[in-house]
Amino acid sequence: MAEQENEVLKKEQSEALAEDGEDVGLEDENETGGTEAQSDAEEGGKADGEDIRPEDEAAGGTPESREARKAAKKQAKQDKKAEAFKEQIAQLEDKVKRQLAEFENFRNRTEKEKQAMFETGAKSVIEKILPVVDNFERGMATVPEDKKEDPFVDGMNRIYRQLLTELENIGVKPIEAVGREFDPNLHNAVMQVESEEYESGVVAQELQKGYTYRDTVVRHSMVAVVS
Repeated sequence: MAEQENEVLKKEQSEALAEDGEDVGLEDENETGGTEAQSDAEEGGKADGEDIRPEDEAAGGTPESREARKAAKKQAKQDKKAEAFKEQIAQLEDKVKRQLAEFENFRNRTEKEKQAMFETGAKSVIEKILPVVDNFERGMATVPEDKKEDPFVDGMNRIYRQLLTELENIGVKPIEAVGREFDPNLHNAVMQVESEEYESGVVAQELQKGYTYRDTVVRHSMVAVVS
C-alpha cells in the first residue's frame, strides 16, 4: 500500500511539474510575442519615417510637393501662352492702326484729287462762259443813251446782271485793274501808255476784264501799263 501511495505521489508531482512547464512556456511565448510586436512596431515606425526623410524628399518629394510642382509647371505654361497672346494682339493692333492710317491717307488723297478734278472742270466751264459775258458788255457799251430805256435793252441788261450774280455765287469774281499797281500774277500787260493821271507801273487801261475762281486766276486781265 505504501508503495502504491508513493507511486501516486510521484505521478501527481510529475503532472504538477508538467503543468508548471507548460505555464512557463506560455509566459515565454507571451514574452516572445510581445518582443515580436515591439519589433514590428519599430519597423513600422521606420517605414513611416522613410516617407518624410530629407533624402526621400530630394529624390521624389511628398505627394503635396509633387502636386505643387505640377501646379507650378501648369501655371508657367499658362503664363507663356498669355504672353504669346498679348504679343499677337499687339501685332494685330499695330497692323489695324497702320491700315487705318493708310486708309485715311488714301481718303484724303482721293478727296484732294476729286476736288482738283472739280476745280479743273469748273474752270473749264467758266472759261467758256466768260466770252459770253464779254459780248454782253460790248453789246451794252454800244447802246446809245436814248435807247437804254428800251424794253429790249433793259431785258438784255437784266440777263447780264443775273449772269454776273450767278458767277459770283459760285466764287467767280472780276479782277480789279485800273488804278492798281501792275501785278504779273493778276495782270497781263500788252502795251505801255503815257498818263498824267497815274504813276509809272500803274494800270491805266483795262482792255479785257480778268476773273478769279476761289482765289485762283481763271483769266488774267489784259491791261495797258503806264510807262
